[in-house]
Amino acid sequence: MLETSARLLRLLSLLQTPRDWTGTELAERLEVDVRTVRRDIDKLRGLGYPVHASAGVAGYRLGAGAKLPPLLLDDDEAVAVAIGLRTAAGGSIAGIEDSSLRALTKLEQVLPSRLRHRVHLLHAVTVTVPAASATVDPDVLTAVAATIRDQHRLRFDYRNHDGALSLRTTEPHRLVHTGRHWYLIGWDVDRHDWRTYRVDRMHPRIPTGPRFAPREAPDTDLAGYLTRGVTTSPYRYAARVTLRVPAAVAADRIAPTVGVIEPIDAESCLLRTGSNSLDELAIYVALFDFPFQVHEPPELVERVRVLAARFADAVS
Repeated sequence: MLETSARLLRLLSLLQTPRDWTGTELAERLEVDVRTVRRDIDKLRGLGYPVHASAGVAGYRLGAGAKLPPLLLDDDEAVAVAIGLRTAAGGSIAGIEDSSLRALTKLEQVLPSRLRHRVHLLHAVTVTVPAASATVDPDVLTAVAATIRDQHRLRFDYRNHDGALSLRTTEPHRLVHTGRHWYLIGWDVDRHDWRTYRVDRMHPRIPTGPRFAPREAPDTDLAGYLTRGVTTSPYRYAARVTLRVPAAVAADRIAPTVGVIEPIDAESCLLRTGSNSLDELAIYVALFDFPFQVHEPPELVERVRVLAARFADAVS
């Protein structure tokens, strides 16, 4: 049988799992009787842990309280949290760098030496390249997420890639993070169509709009929907190019926010990408150093032909 202090930690660990426990189940796990479980539950409550008890067979569950009590993490969870905090310290959300570092410092102080070694080893051999993209205000992310949860229309001032400002009203559906940017996918009320917005270009207006009935998503694969939207739709020219390499090889070189890659067979794939400049498209594809064939648009096919002749003349 566990000693009282060890038993309380074991009980807390069980209650942190996302399920309800009956008194009998907890007693069996802890090898005590149900009355001891009740006393231990009262001790946890006295320490600030909000243990909720429901009538009937539902049992006990650890809920949200007025303050954050200490949490118990297993080895893998502790390492994952430490790595996540270190990543967040240099991430794309503005204003959380200091709080992430403070939380990481507190966690590392209590990590066992074996886990601290794992975290420090990864940090020692990793070089982080700072993101060049615009950061997102965490308050904006929270405000957008709240309107999605509450199904409230969202009004915001939006700055497009040309710097022009416009007022948008949308029925927000989902936030999508690509690793470099945060996007909102929503139904544009004035344009009567689905739209994708960069969150760092949004300035929400308060109060939010009325509630709305959620619409069917524009695609079951929202990640793919976003990728197609940000790689081709905003641009004057939408290119379709066959690359003579496997899709996995192309995916290692081409970010999903730059182009959509579709496998053709084991040795080739299709790239869909876009730009407002034919020269930019031609040079961009050529610099991959993959054998390729341009299919469309016709303007790009002709421009590649002209550039190829010009390069050939330059070395003849």
